[in-house]
Amino acid sequence: MQKQIRALMLGTALLLTAGQALAADLVMAIKAGPASMDPHFTATAANAEATKHIFDTLIRSGNNLELEPSLALSWEALDQTTWEFKLRQGVKFHDGSDFTAEDVKFSIERIPNVTGPNPATIFVRSVKSVEVVDAHTVRVKTEKPAPNLPNDFVRLFITSHTAAANYSTQETAAEGFNSGKATIGTGPYKFVSWAPTQDLVVARFDGYWGGAEPWDRVIRKEIPNDAARVAQLKAGQVDIISKVPAADVPVLEQDSALSVVKNESIYISYLEFDFRENSPQVFAKNGAKLDKNPMLDPRVREAFDLALDRETIVEFALEGMAVVPTQLVTANIFGYDKSLEAPKFDVKRAKELLTEAGYPDGFKITLNYANDRMPSELGPTIAQMLASIGITADVSGVPAAVFNPAKTRGEYSLYMASWGTLTGEANYMLSSLMHSNEPAKSLGAFNVRGYANPEMDKLIEDAAAEMDADARRGLLEKANGLVATDRPDLPLATLLSAWGLKKDKVVLTPRADEDTLAMNIRPAK
Repeated sequence: MQKQIRALMLGTALLLTAGQALAADLVMAIKAGPASMDPHFTATAANAEATKHIFDTLIRSGNNLELEPSLALSWEALDQTTWEFKLRQGVKFHDGSDFTAEDVKFSIERIPNVTGPNPATIFVRSVKSVEVVDAHTVRVKTEKPAPNLPNDFVRLFITSHTAAANYSTQETAAEGFNSGKATIGTGPYKFVSWAPTQDLVVARFDGYWGGAEPWDRVIRKEIPNDAARVAQLKAGQVDIISKVPAADVPVLEQDSALSVVKNESIYISYLEFDFRENSPQVFAKNGAKLDKNPMLDPRVREAFDLALDRETIVEFALEGMAVVPTQLVTANIFGYDKSLEAPKFDVKRAKELLTEAGYPDGFKITLNYANDRMPSELGPTIAQMLASIGITADVSGVPAAVFNPAKTRGEYSLYMASWGTLTGEANYMLSSLMHSNEPAKSLGAFNVRGYANPEMDKLIEDAAAEMDADARRGLLEKANGLVATDRPDLPLATLLSAWGLKKDKVVLTPRADEDTLAMNIRPAK
């Protein structure tokens, strides 16, 4: 009998232990997962969000995009073209090796060799050379004055110069990082497993310099379908979901077992025009090829702008989960122009502008977007508004895995996307989207539609080299004002973020960049 009692007690203890271990796991459902475990492969937010769990950056972006020390304890400009970074001591990689200045130099120099679509080179574009002063001091030389280098370095992920040494070419990087062989960081979690579109599993790194996290394991489930994410939360299969659809916010708020956290994000949805002479998806109403690309005429771009009723877009297409923007950056971004007002809505004037431009009956165009990234009702709503001025917009939504490469190949005439100024300074958006595409200068990396404005280029380049903060702010504000009048892109809505949570399991501190990080999630009790 005593043996049976002891066996029963042991079994109960084991069950309790298993239950405690299970309770220490965090299960998330996110809309978009990474394309690679290589943090240098792409600059997309989804990739950075995932790899932040494993790799630290040199400087950290706080919850409201403020710059915070991370692997760099301090940084200062020694002269116009030299930045010095003092590194944190005593930091260990997941394999037990020491973090040193060699890893910083290696990571900076590695990026151009491995980056793919949406290139991460934008974060090191101003770097000329890297000097290791000692084990914990790095000096970065820039081609010209680079006042926003610390802002760029919030996305400089540090990889191990030993673990990644053999996996730092286009041919070898994916195999090394996606298998875990090179996925050795200094971050709060260690890599366990991942496959494209599948779960990313990471385990707590007890030797993390910032202190151990509360979760034993974190499982990040990639579930692009909104209804499926919501269903899994309501069924208790996950602890937290990102990007709650607007229609489901009030439903989840009424569920006593759940809570909803909302926050204004830095992400702005926008329309982007093609500026090439021969645009592939624009035709006369009868399907005939037009003599020229109508979007090259500023009157046509203004007509599009005036046809868009942003209040209706926010209230109905986005069901209140957005606000009307005045420009392509939000008010918390350095270089935001406070003098700009929201674009007007004027169908009558829009029709007049099309007639003046030689298109009294409008024309036909395809409106492209990633249907697993953008709100589902946004495309059809915009198409209806354009129809009111005679523009026939055929809506074409495809997965981001199809959309992004096709956009980069130049297959679109008009597309909808969203942008978040992740570095906290408007130069990030302007130099990526608005500057002429000049690979030699690492400028205009995301400008794949041929937009070129010498005045814009000069403002962006002058701001990028201006070390005086007030003068730099003025240049960035002028550039944002020029975007508003030249209209290469049209801002549609500043998106709100919403997360659904199991009330008795987790609490969340939201971030302006929408990142859903285990580091911002804590046990409810």
